[in-house]
Amino acid sequence: MASTRRPSYRTGGPAPKGKADPGSGRTDVISASKAAPAAEPAAPTGPDNVLSFPEPKGKRIRRNIILAACIVAALVAGLLAAAVYSPVFAVQTVSVVGTRMLTPEQVQGALEPLHGKPLPQVNDDEVRQLLQPLVQVKEVTTEARPPSVLVVHIHERTPVALVKQGEVFQLVDVDGVQLGTTQDPASIQLPVIDGGAGVIGKDLFKAITAVLAALPADVLAKLSDASAKSADAVELKLVDGQTIVWGNAGERELKAKVLEALLKAPADPKNPVQVYDVSVPRHPVTR
Repeated sequence: MASTRRPSYRTGGPAPKGKADPGSGRTDVISASKAAPAAEPAAPTGPDNVLSFPEPKGKRIRRNIILAACIVAALVAGLLAAAVYSPVFAVQTVSVVGTRMLTPEQVQGALEPLHGKPLPQVNDDEVRQLLQPLVQVKEVTTEARPPSVLVVHIHERTPVALVKQGEVFQLVDVDGVQLGTTQDPASIQLPVIDGGAGVIGKDLFKAITAVLAALPADVLAKLSDASAKSADAVELKLVDGQTIVWGNAGERELKAKVLEALLKAPADPKNPVQVYDVSVPRHPVTR
């Protein structure tokens, strides 16, 4: 028959195996003990308990783009600095375009100080300053053609008349700037302004040159002289002896077109025209 005795447990240490407990009167007492579970480690404190998450992909891409842009900008800046100061891009040749009264050699001589200077450091203001002694130059623009060619575009003043001064005639533009001289006015197909050099800069001179500046080159070449009794009474003379009554400087473009058309009209040998009156351009008169 199976035993109904239960094993006894005690908190003390187990008795030596095979020996009787003197106080109990029985041998081979089975004892068991259960170890206390290990305590869980305390949760860490401080910065080590922060969980790290992967960096968002979009943020990483933006950072890489910014880094790449900075690198490219640094490279471009380096290349620009090299171009600005490198002797490889120094001016060796000056090419001149647009001269009529001047020669390319005159312009090149005035710009000699630019030789050896890096192209990126040359600007229009510096070129304009060097060309100031050449009064024929009204405006100038430049064009750099690497590695060493500077192209200079010259816009010259336009001569409109001759002004007698002693035995010579001054070639002047609409502003009265003297562009040259000649002793043979017949060699230059421009009108002579009456009054001599003393009229330059005065109101009458400005009124006359404003009219002359509005005329086409082929009409200007047919004039012999120009005069004005007042700013409202400008008159021109053709080499054929005919007179042009111009009036004031108003509606210059329209008057110039009307006069050009009248001069191109077939001449009538029986009634030659002596006077072209375009002072009222919408109602011109010939007589």
